[in-house]
Amino acid sequence: MTPTFATDTETTIPLHAVAPDGLDDLLANLPDSAASWSRAQGFKAGSGVAIALPGPDGVIIAALVGMGAPDARARDRFQIGKAASTLPDGTYALTGDLTLAEKEEAALGWLLESYRFDRYKDQSPAKAALIAPDGIDAGRIETIAAGECLTRDLINTPAADMGPTELEAAARSLAQTFGAKVSSIVGEALIEQNFPLIHAVGRAAEKAPRLIDIRWGNEGPALTLVGKGICFDTGGLNIKPGSSMGLMKKDMGGAATVLGLAHMIMALGLKLRLRVLIPSAENNIAGNAFRPGDILTSRKGLTVEVNNTDAEGRLVLADALTYGAEEDPDLMVSFATLTGAARVAVGPDLAPFYATDDSHAAAITTGAAQVADPVWRMPFHAPYEAMIEPGIADLDNAPSGGFAGSITAALFLKRFAANPYVHYDIYGWCPTAKPGRPKGGVGQGARALLAALPDLLDL
Repeated sequence: MTPTFATDTETTIPLHAVAPDGLDDLLANLPDSAASWSRAQGFKAGSGVAIALPGPDGVIIAALVGMGAPDARARDRFQIGKAASTLPDGTYALTGDLTLAEKEEAALGWLLESYRFDRYKDQSPAKAALIAPDGIDAGRIETIAAGECLTRDLINTPAADMGPTELEAAARSLAQTFGAKVSSIVGEALIEQNFPLIHAVGRAAEKAPRLIDIRWGNEGPALTLVGKGICFDTGGLNIKPGSSMGLMKKDMGGAATVLGLAHMIMALGLKLRLRVLIPSAENNIAGNAFRPGDILTSRKGLTVEVNNTDAEGRLVLADALTYGAEEDPDLMVSFATLTGAARVAVGPDLAPFYATDDSHAAAITTGAAQVADPVWRMPFHAPYEAMIEPGIADLDNAPSGGFAGSITAALFLKRFAANPYVHYDIYGWCPTAKPGRPKGGVGQGARALLAALPDLLDL
């Protein structure tokens, strides 16, 4: 489902966003019954806490949502949007001493809080609706929310219903919506057209591996997005323990993220030439599965020693990055649920990213702060290059030792990518519900990149 802003403005309820130090003044200007109700409920304007205020006849005449003290606001984002799930049925109009950026965050947070994944079970929709706050670009925010909801839906869908075939269908549906061109290379055709790593990773699965290719736009700079589309990851012959396999439906989170971002870019009509490449496969176990110790030759011609079949994402990405780089785009960006090391380093909420250009990294960091999409730059640390060079082949897909796993994976990908290059090592999952992010699949880094694109590509 894709939440939108309310359009009926005839029966709106004022929703006052208030900080603790402004609460007394606000209550002094409300009817006595409403102010008394607020005090009786113990409302202190805590971050994200919302209450409805009745008039003398019991009908809701206003509502309050706490902004919290500055230190509380820094602890999480989209706190005002949390009210979408806690206020009673009604159409609310946000008011208060808010900056434009605060209004935008509140509005986006409200829409994202209203998201429900209801494919397999009826979910109670958010009862509270919001009128787009004055001054914001409501259409842009609805578009961004729609892209994020697409990403969430794709990640949340289990692998039985979201294998490479279904992921391609989702990509084709998106392309059709915006008049984009789409093609795919499937199964044995991957060998014939020189995508050996994608084929090797996916050849043991019943659903054939593939490379999905979307093109949109005829003018402006060229942006190529590459998303890891491993629809389920058993770990291959280096099989994962059960506790690590339970969330592997989300291993196509990179693909889901680039499709959500592509939706945003196309719906907003950005003046650029967009290409989306998704290498998609299931890393499965069968007699023809690729093995530890195998040496594979990539599309680029570099040989790769497979020291762990559970490090398959960088293999499929390598062929896709090489293919995209052959057109020398102005910017190449990959998104992938690539390493557990990234989670150990920064946890599930931050999206670590790598950039070959310092100005690009600065623009993404600035954009992330503007749109409440937290990221953290990591280094392409050249001294670690030796760690991915095994001696028997050009590259090692899983260096021993356990150190710097996210960095070595990024260095591996950089060998195949165009320059300039940005790589996100995302988690794609919210392990516990947060304001604007229910437990489940979540996009990371896409909104930060979207905000930075004018600087990255001189749009």
